[in-house]
Amino acid sequence: MKKIGITGQSGFVGNHLFRTLSLDESVILIPFNKEYFESPTKLQEFVSACDVIVHLAAMNRHIDPQVIYETNMDLVNKLIDACKAGSATPHILFSSSTQEDLDNLYGKSKKDGKDRLIQWADEQGGKFTSMTIPNVFGPFGKPNYNSVVATFCHKVANDEEASIINDSEVGLIYVNELVEVIIQIIKGEVKTTRISEHSSSLEIEPRYHIKVSEVLKMLKRFKKDYMEHGIFPELDKSLFEKALFNTFRCYIPEDHYPVKFTQHTDTRGSFVEIARTQTSGQFSFSTTVPGITRGNHFHTRKAERFAVIKGKARIQLRKIGTDKIINYYLDGEEPAYVDMPIWYTHNIKNIGKEELITLFWINEPFDPADADTYFEDVEK
Repeated sequence: MKKIGITGQSGFVGNHLFRTLSLDESVILIPFNKEYFESPTKLQEFVSACDVIVHLAAMNRHIDPQVIYETNMDLVNKLIDACKAGSATPHILFSSSTQEDLDNLYGKSKKDGKDRLIQWADEQGGKFTSMTIPNVFGPFGKPNYNSVVATFCHKVANDEEASIINDSEVGLIYVNELVEVIIQIIKGEVKTTRISEHSSSLEIEPRYHIKVSEVLKMLKRFKKDYMEHGIFPELDKSLFEKALFNTFRCYIPEDHYPVKFTQHTDTRGSFVEIARTQTSGQFSFSTTVPGITRGNHFHTRKAERFAVIKGKARIQLRKIGTDKIINYYLDGEEPAYVDMPIWYTHNIKNIGKEELITLFWINEPFDPADADTYFEDVEK
């Protein structure tokens, strides 16, 4: 079993990589804390415990470019010093950038950092892989920091003005796809280019090429169709649209839910449309007796809707890796729904005195061989 540590574990890519690896029983994760860089002893203990280190910790933006350069080089040098002090020779994967050869200090910090790690690997007998990573997008990216996609998702979902400065075509990779490549490198399942006796590199290609204006146009469509009318987009044809939609959903304000249905009532009773979609999926329903809780699981790619049509329910959500619990209360007297973001464990409990009836829609029919369902209690 490989022992893997991730510097920048709490960052955008680092968090996704850590959470995905935590689902793999064939690896042991060595937790990392950013304070280790300020403690030579702690950092030495960390590198000595790892077979593989994915070095993602870096500064991307600062008002002074020189601070970016010095910070990133300092992190690389401290990592190398810790390896030397502990006689540790882990396989170090380094997140470089397409800006490596550009005339800016961020790109220079990546190029010089890579060169230092190549030198370390050749001199100390370690192993080093440089990964040139394109623009990454996905859930939980920090607006105005990680990517234009994160910025636009946040602004559109929160009714803020999103402006385009340069409507160029951008090359993008979804964070789940990037994580998959990194894991393949760790497991030796992808061919890299040799650059020295102990070092190699991999230029990770963008999976999508799209103009900035097209991204914004799609997000505004999600806002109108999904947030305002509850309509799911087509999710089974375009991988990019599915990835962008799952990204967008994670920026929707908490108070958007629960969304009340429109009831059409006459002398016969009432009619309620539960979900309108432009995609396939699976519809189902459950009955739950008072006091019982269902769920306590999360998905990494599926879109799911819980619709309460009879009884009283409490729906809880908690983002994986955090402690904050979001509570929604629904009553069949006013039918309503809550949609489940990916990487949020969720449950539903009958808090009433009568039977609870819940309708469910999920965009993929259940497949026991690839369920994308991971069990974790919302309340720890």
